[in-house]
Amino acid sequence: MLVEYRNFRAAFRRAVSGRNESSFDEVVHGINLSIAANEITALVGESGSGKTVSAQAILRLQSPDLIDYSGGELLFEGRDILKMDDAGLRAIRGFEIGMIFQEPATSLNPLHNIERQIAEPLSVHQGLNAARARPLVIDWLQKVGLRDAEKRLGAYPHELSGGERQRVMIALALINRPKLLVADEPTTALDVTIQAQILDLIGSLQKELGMAALFITHDLNLAQRIADHAAVMKDGYIVESGAVGDIFNNPKHEYTRALLSGDFGGESPEPKPNAAAAASVKGLKVYFPVKKGFFRRTVSHIKALDDVSFTLQRGETLGVAGESGSGKTTLGKALLCLQKSEGVITIDGQEIQNLDEKSLRPMRRKMQIIFQDPYGSLSPRMTVRNIVGEGLLIHRIGDKDERDARVMSALSEVGLNDPGYLDRYPNEFSGGQRQRIALARALVISPEILVLDEPTSSLDRATQFQTVRLLRSLQEKYGFSYIFISHDLRIIRSLCHSLIIMRAGKIVEAGAARDIFQNPRHEYTRILLKTALE
Repeated sequence: MLVEYRNFRAAFRRAVSGRNESSFDEVVHGINLSIAANEITALVGESGSGKTVSAQAILRLQSPDLIDYSGGELLFEGRDILKMDDAGLRAIRGFEIGMIFQEPATSLNPLHNIERQIAEPLSVHQGLNAARARPLVIDWLQKVGLRDAEKRLGAYPHELSGGERQRVMIALALINRPKLLVADEPTTALDVTIQAQILDLIGSLQKELGMAALFITHDLNLAQRIADHAAVMKDGYIVESGAVGDIFNNPKHEYTRALLSGDFGGESPEPKPNAAAAASVKGLKVYFPVKKGFFRRTVSHIKALDDVSFTLQRGETLGVAGESGSGKTTLGKALLCLQKSEGVITIDGQEIQNLDEKSLRPMRRKMQIIFQDPYGSLSPRMTVRNIVGEGLLIHRIGDKDERDARVMSALSEVGLNDPGYLDRYPNEFSGGQRQRIALARALVISPEILVLDEPTSSLDRATQFQTVRLLRSLQEKYGFSYIFISHDLRIIRSLCHSLIIMRAGKIVEAGAARDIFQNPRHEYTRILLKTALE
């Protein structure tokens, strides 16, 4: 076996609230798992089950101050990684073992352009200089589907969309053709067409190189598609493992059956013909300059949004779908005046595009956003209590006791019921749990319009079902209007009344969601639906 977990255990150090003390809580409880050369093993489970902790142990990425590998062995080609010194770890990181992280925004250096970052492992492990590395960098960026790869070499991570950053991360992990690829939710931020390409790429490279892969996911369909073997993880235990066909066709454990049983199902809800407009935009444009040369002169523009117009009805959900980089996130930010734009933006009958910050502040209570990357949008220096309650303080809502009650209520609504969560920090939660915290922060002030930018992308399927049900019930109860940005067309179909399809900064199709799913008119829409739903 290439990799073997033998009675592997891991424990997190947690601060004791109000004291200068800490304790270790075991989060992985003696798992056994084998990964063979030339095979892909999927580790499947809900958020917080211990998947990422187990995966990151292969490269010992967590600081010993935060995590203790409290028992067992983790063997790579017979070598116990848990006993390796720093020199041994440096020799295998990025060369024999590559890793794709769940949150590329926090794993890419914000101070270096993408060419320098992808070329770095070629320099460290193969001794290639920048000139010799450049063709390989361009080739890999093209393989992972980055648009205008050669022109984007000088781009920095903040200039890329979430999906584009993930593609850069994938190229970075694969460029040295490692023996083992650890892929922690590698397609979470990608649209369905690129997702299929990435899965095909990983599969073809795995066969070509005899590369093994540990594929961590909460998406059972992806695991079934790509993996040879699967292990199902819950609460730090592996509850079932075996050949992927056996696991998915004949699940033995009750939890596995529960994961497989969920289905969004149903048709899109009907639009409300007489509903008033909660928001509208006309002729919205966002152009980003492309600068070159020593003096950084503008030589062209990237048209992130190019003459976009739409209306969001009160009490309805408008879905926004399209490939990564199509302008979906820019649209949401521009609507809330978080991104400078041209055009007319009307919220609740008032044009807001030219308001100063003081005049805009009262409107902020009506408009909230959940960002695609929850880790990057949550302050690492604030507790959950302060993060979720910050909006209440800014808008002067309630006294301390009322604010605490509303914070706990919002957390309970998104499935974080433990009062002990209030005094923890974002780094103490899984990716899915952090997304739920971001959702609670937006809901706590009861906005009228909520922009949800890939709000379920980092959640396991079971939690996605819960989130969709929660969003529906909140909309029915409070009349919220949602702009739901997503590449998951199954969720869009079940949740959205209306739908717009975007490509390269333009709307290529718009209308009632039910009509578009049943009878798509544009060729791009037909390709998107076929890839996602068949």
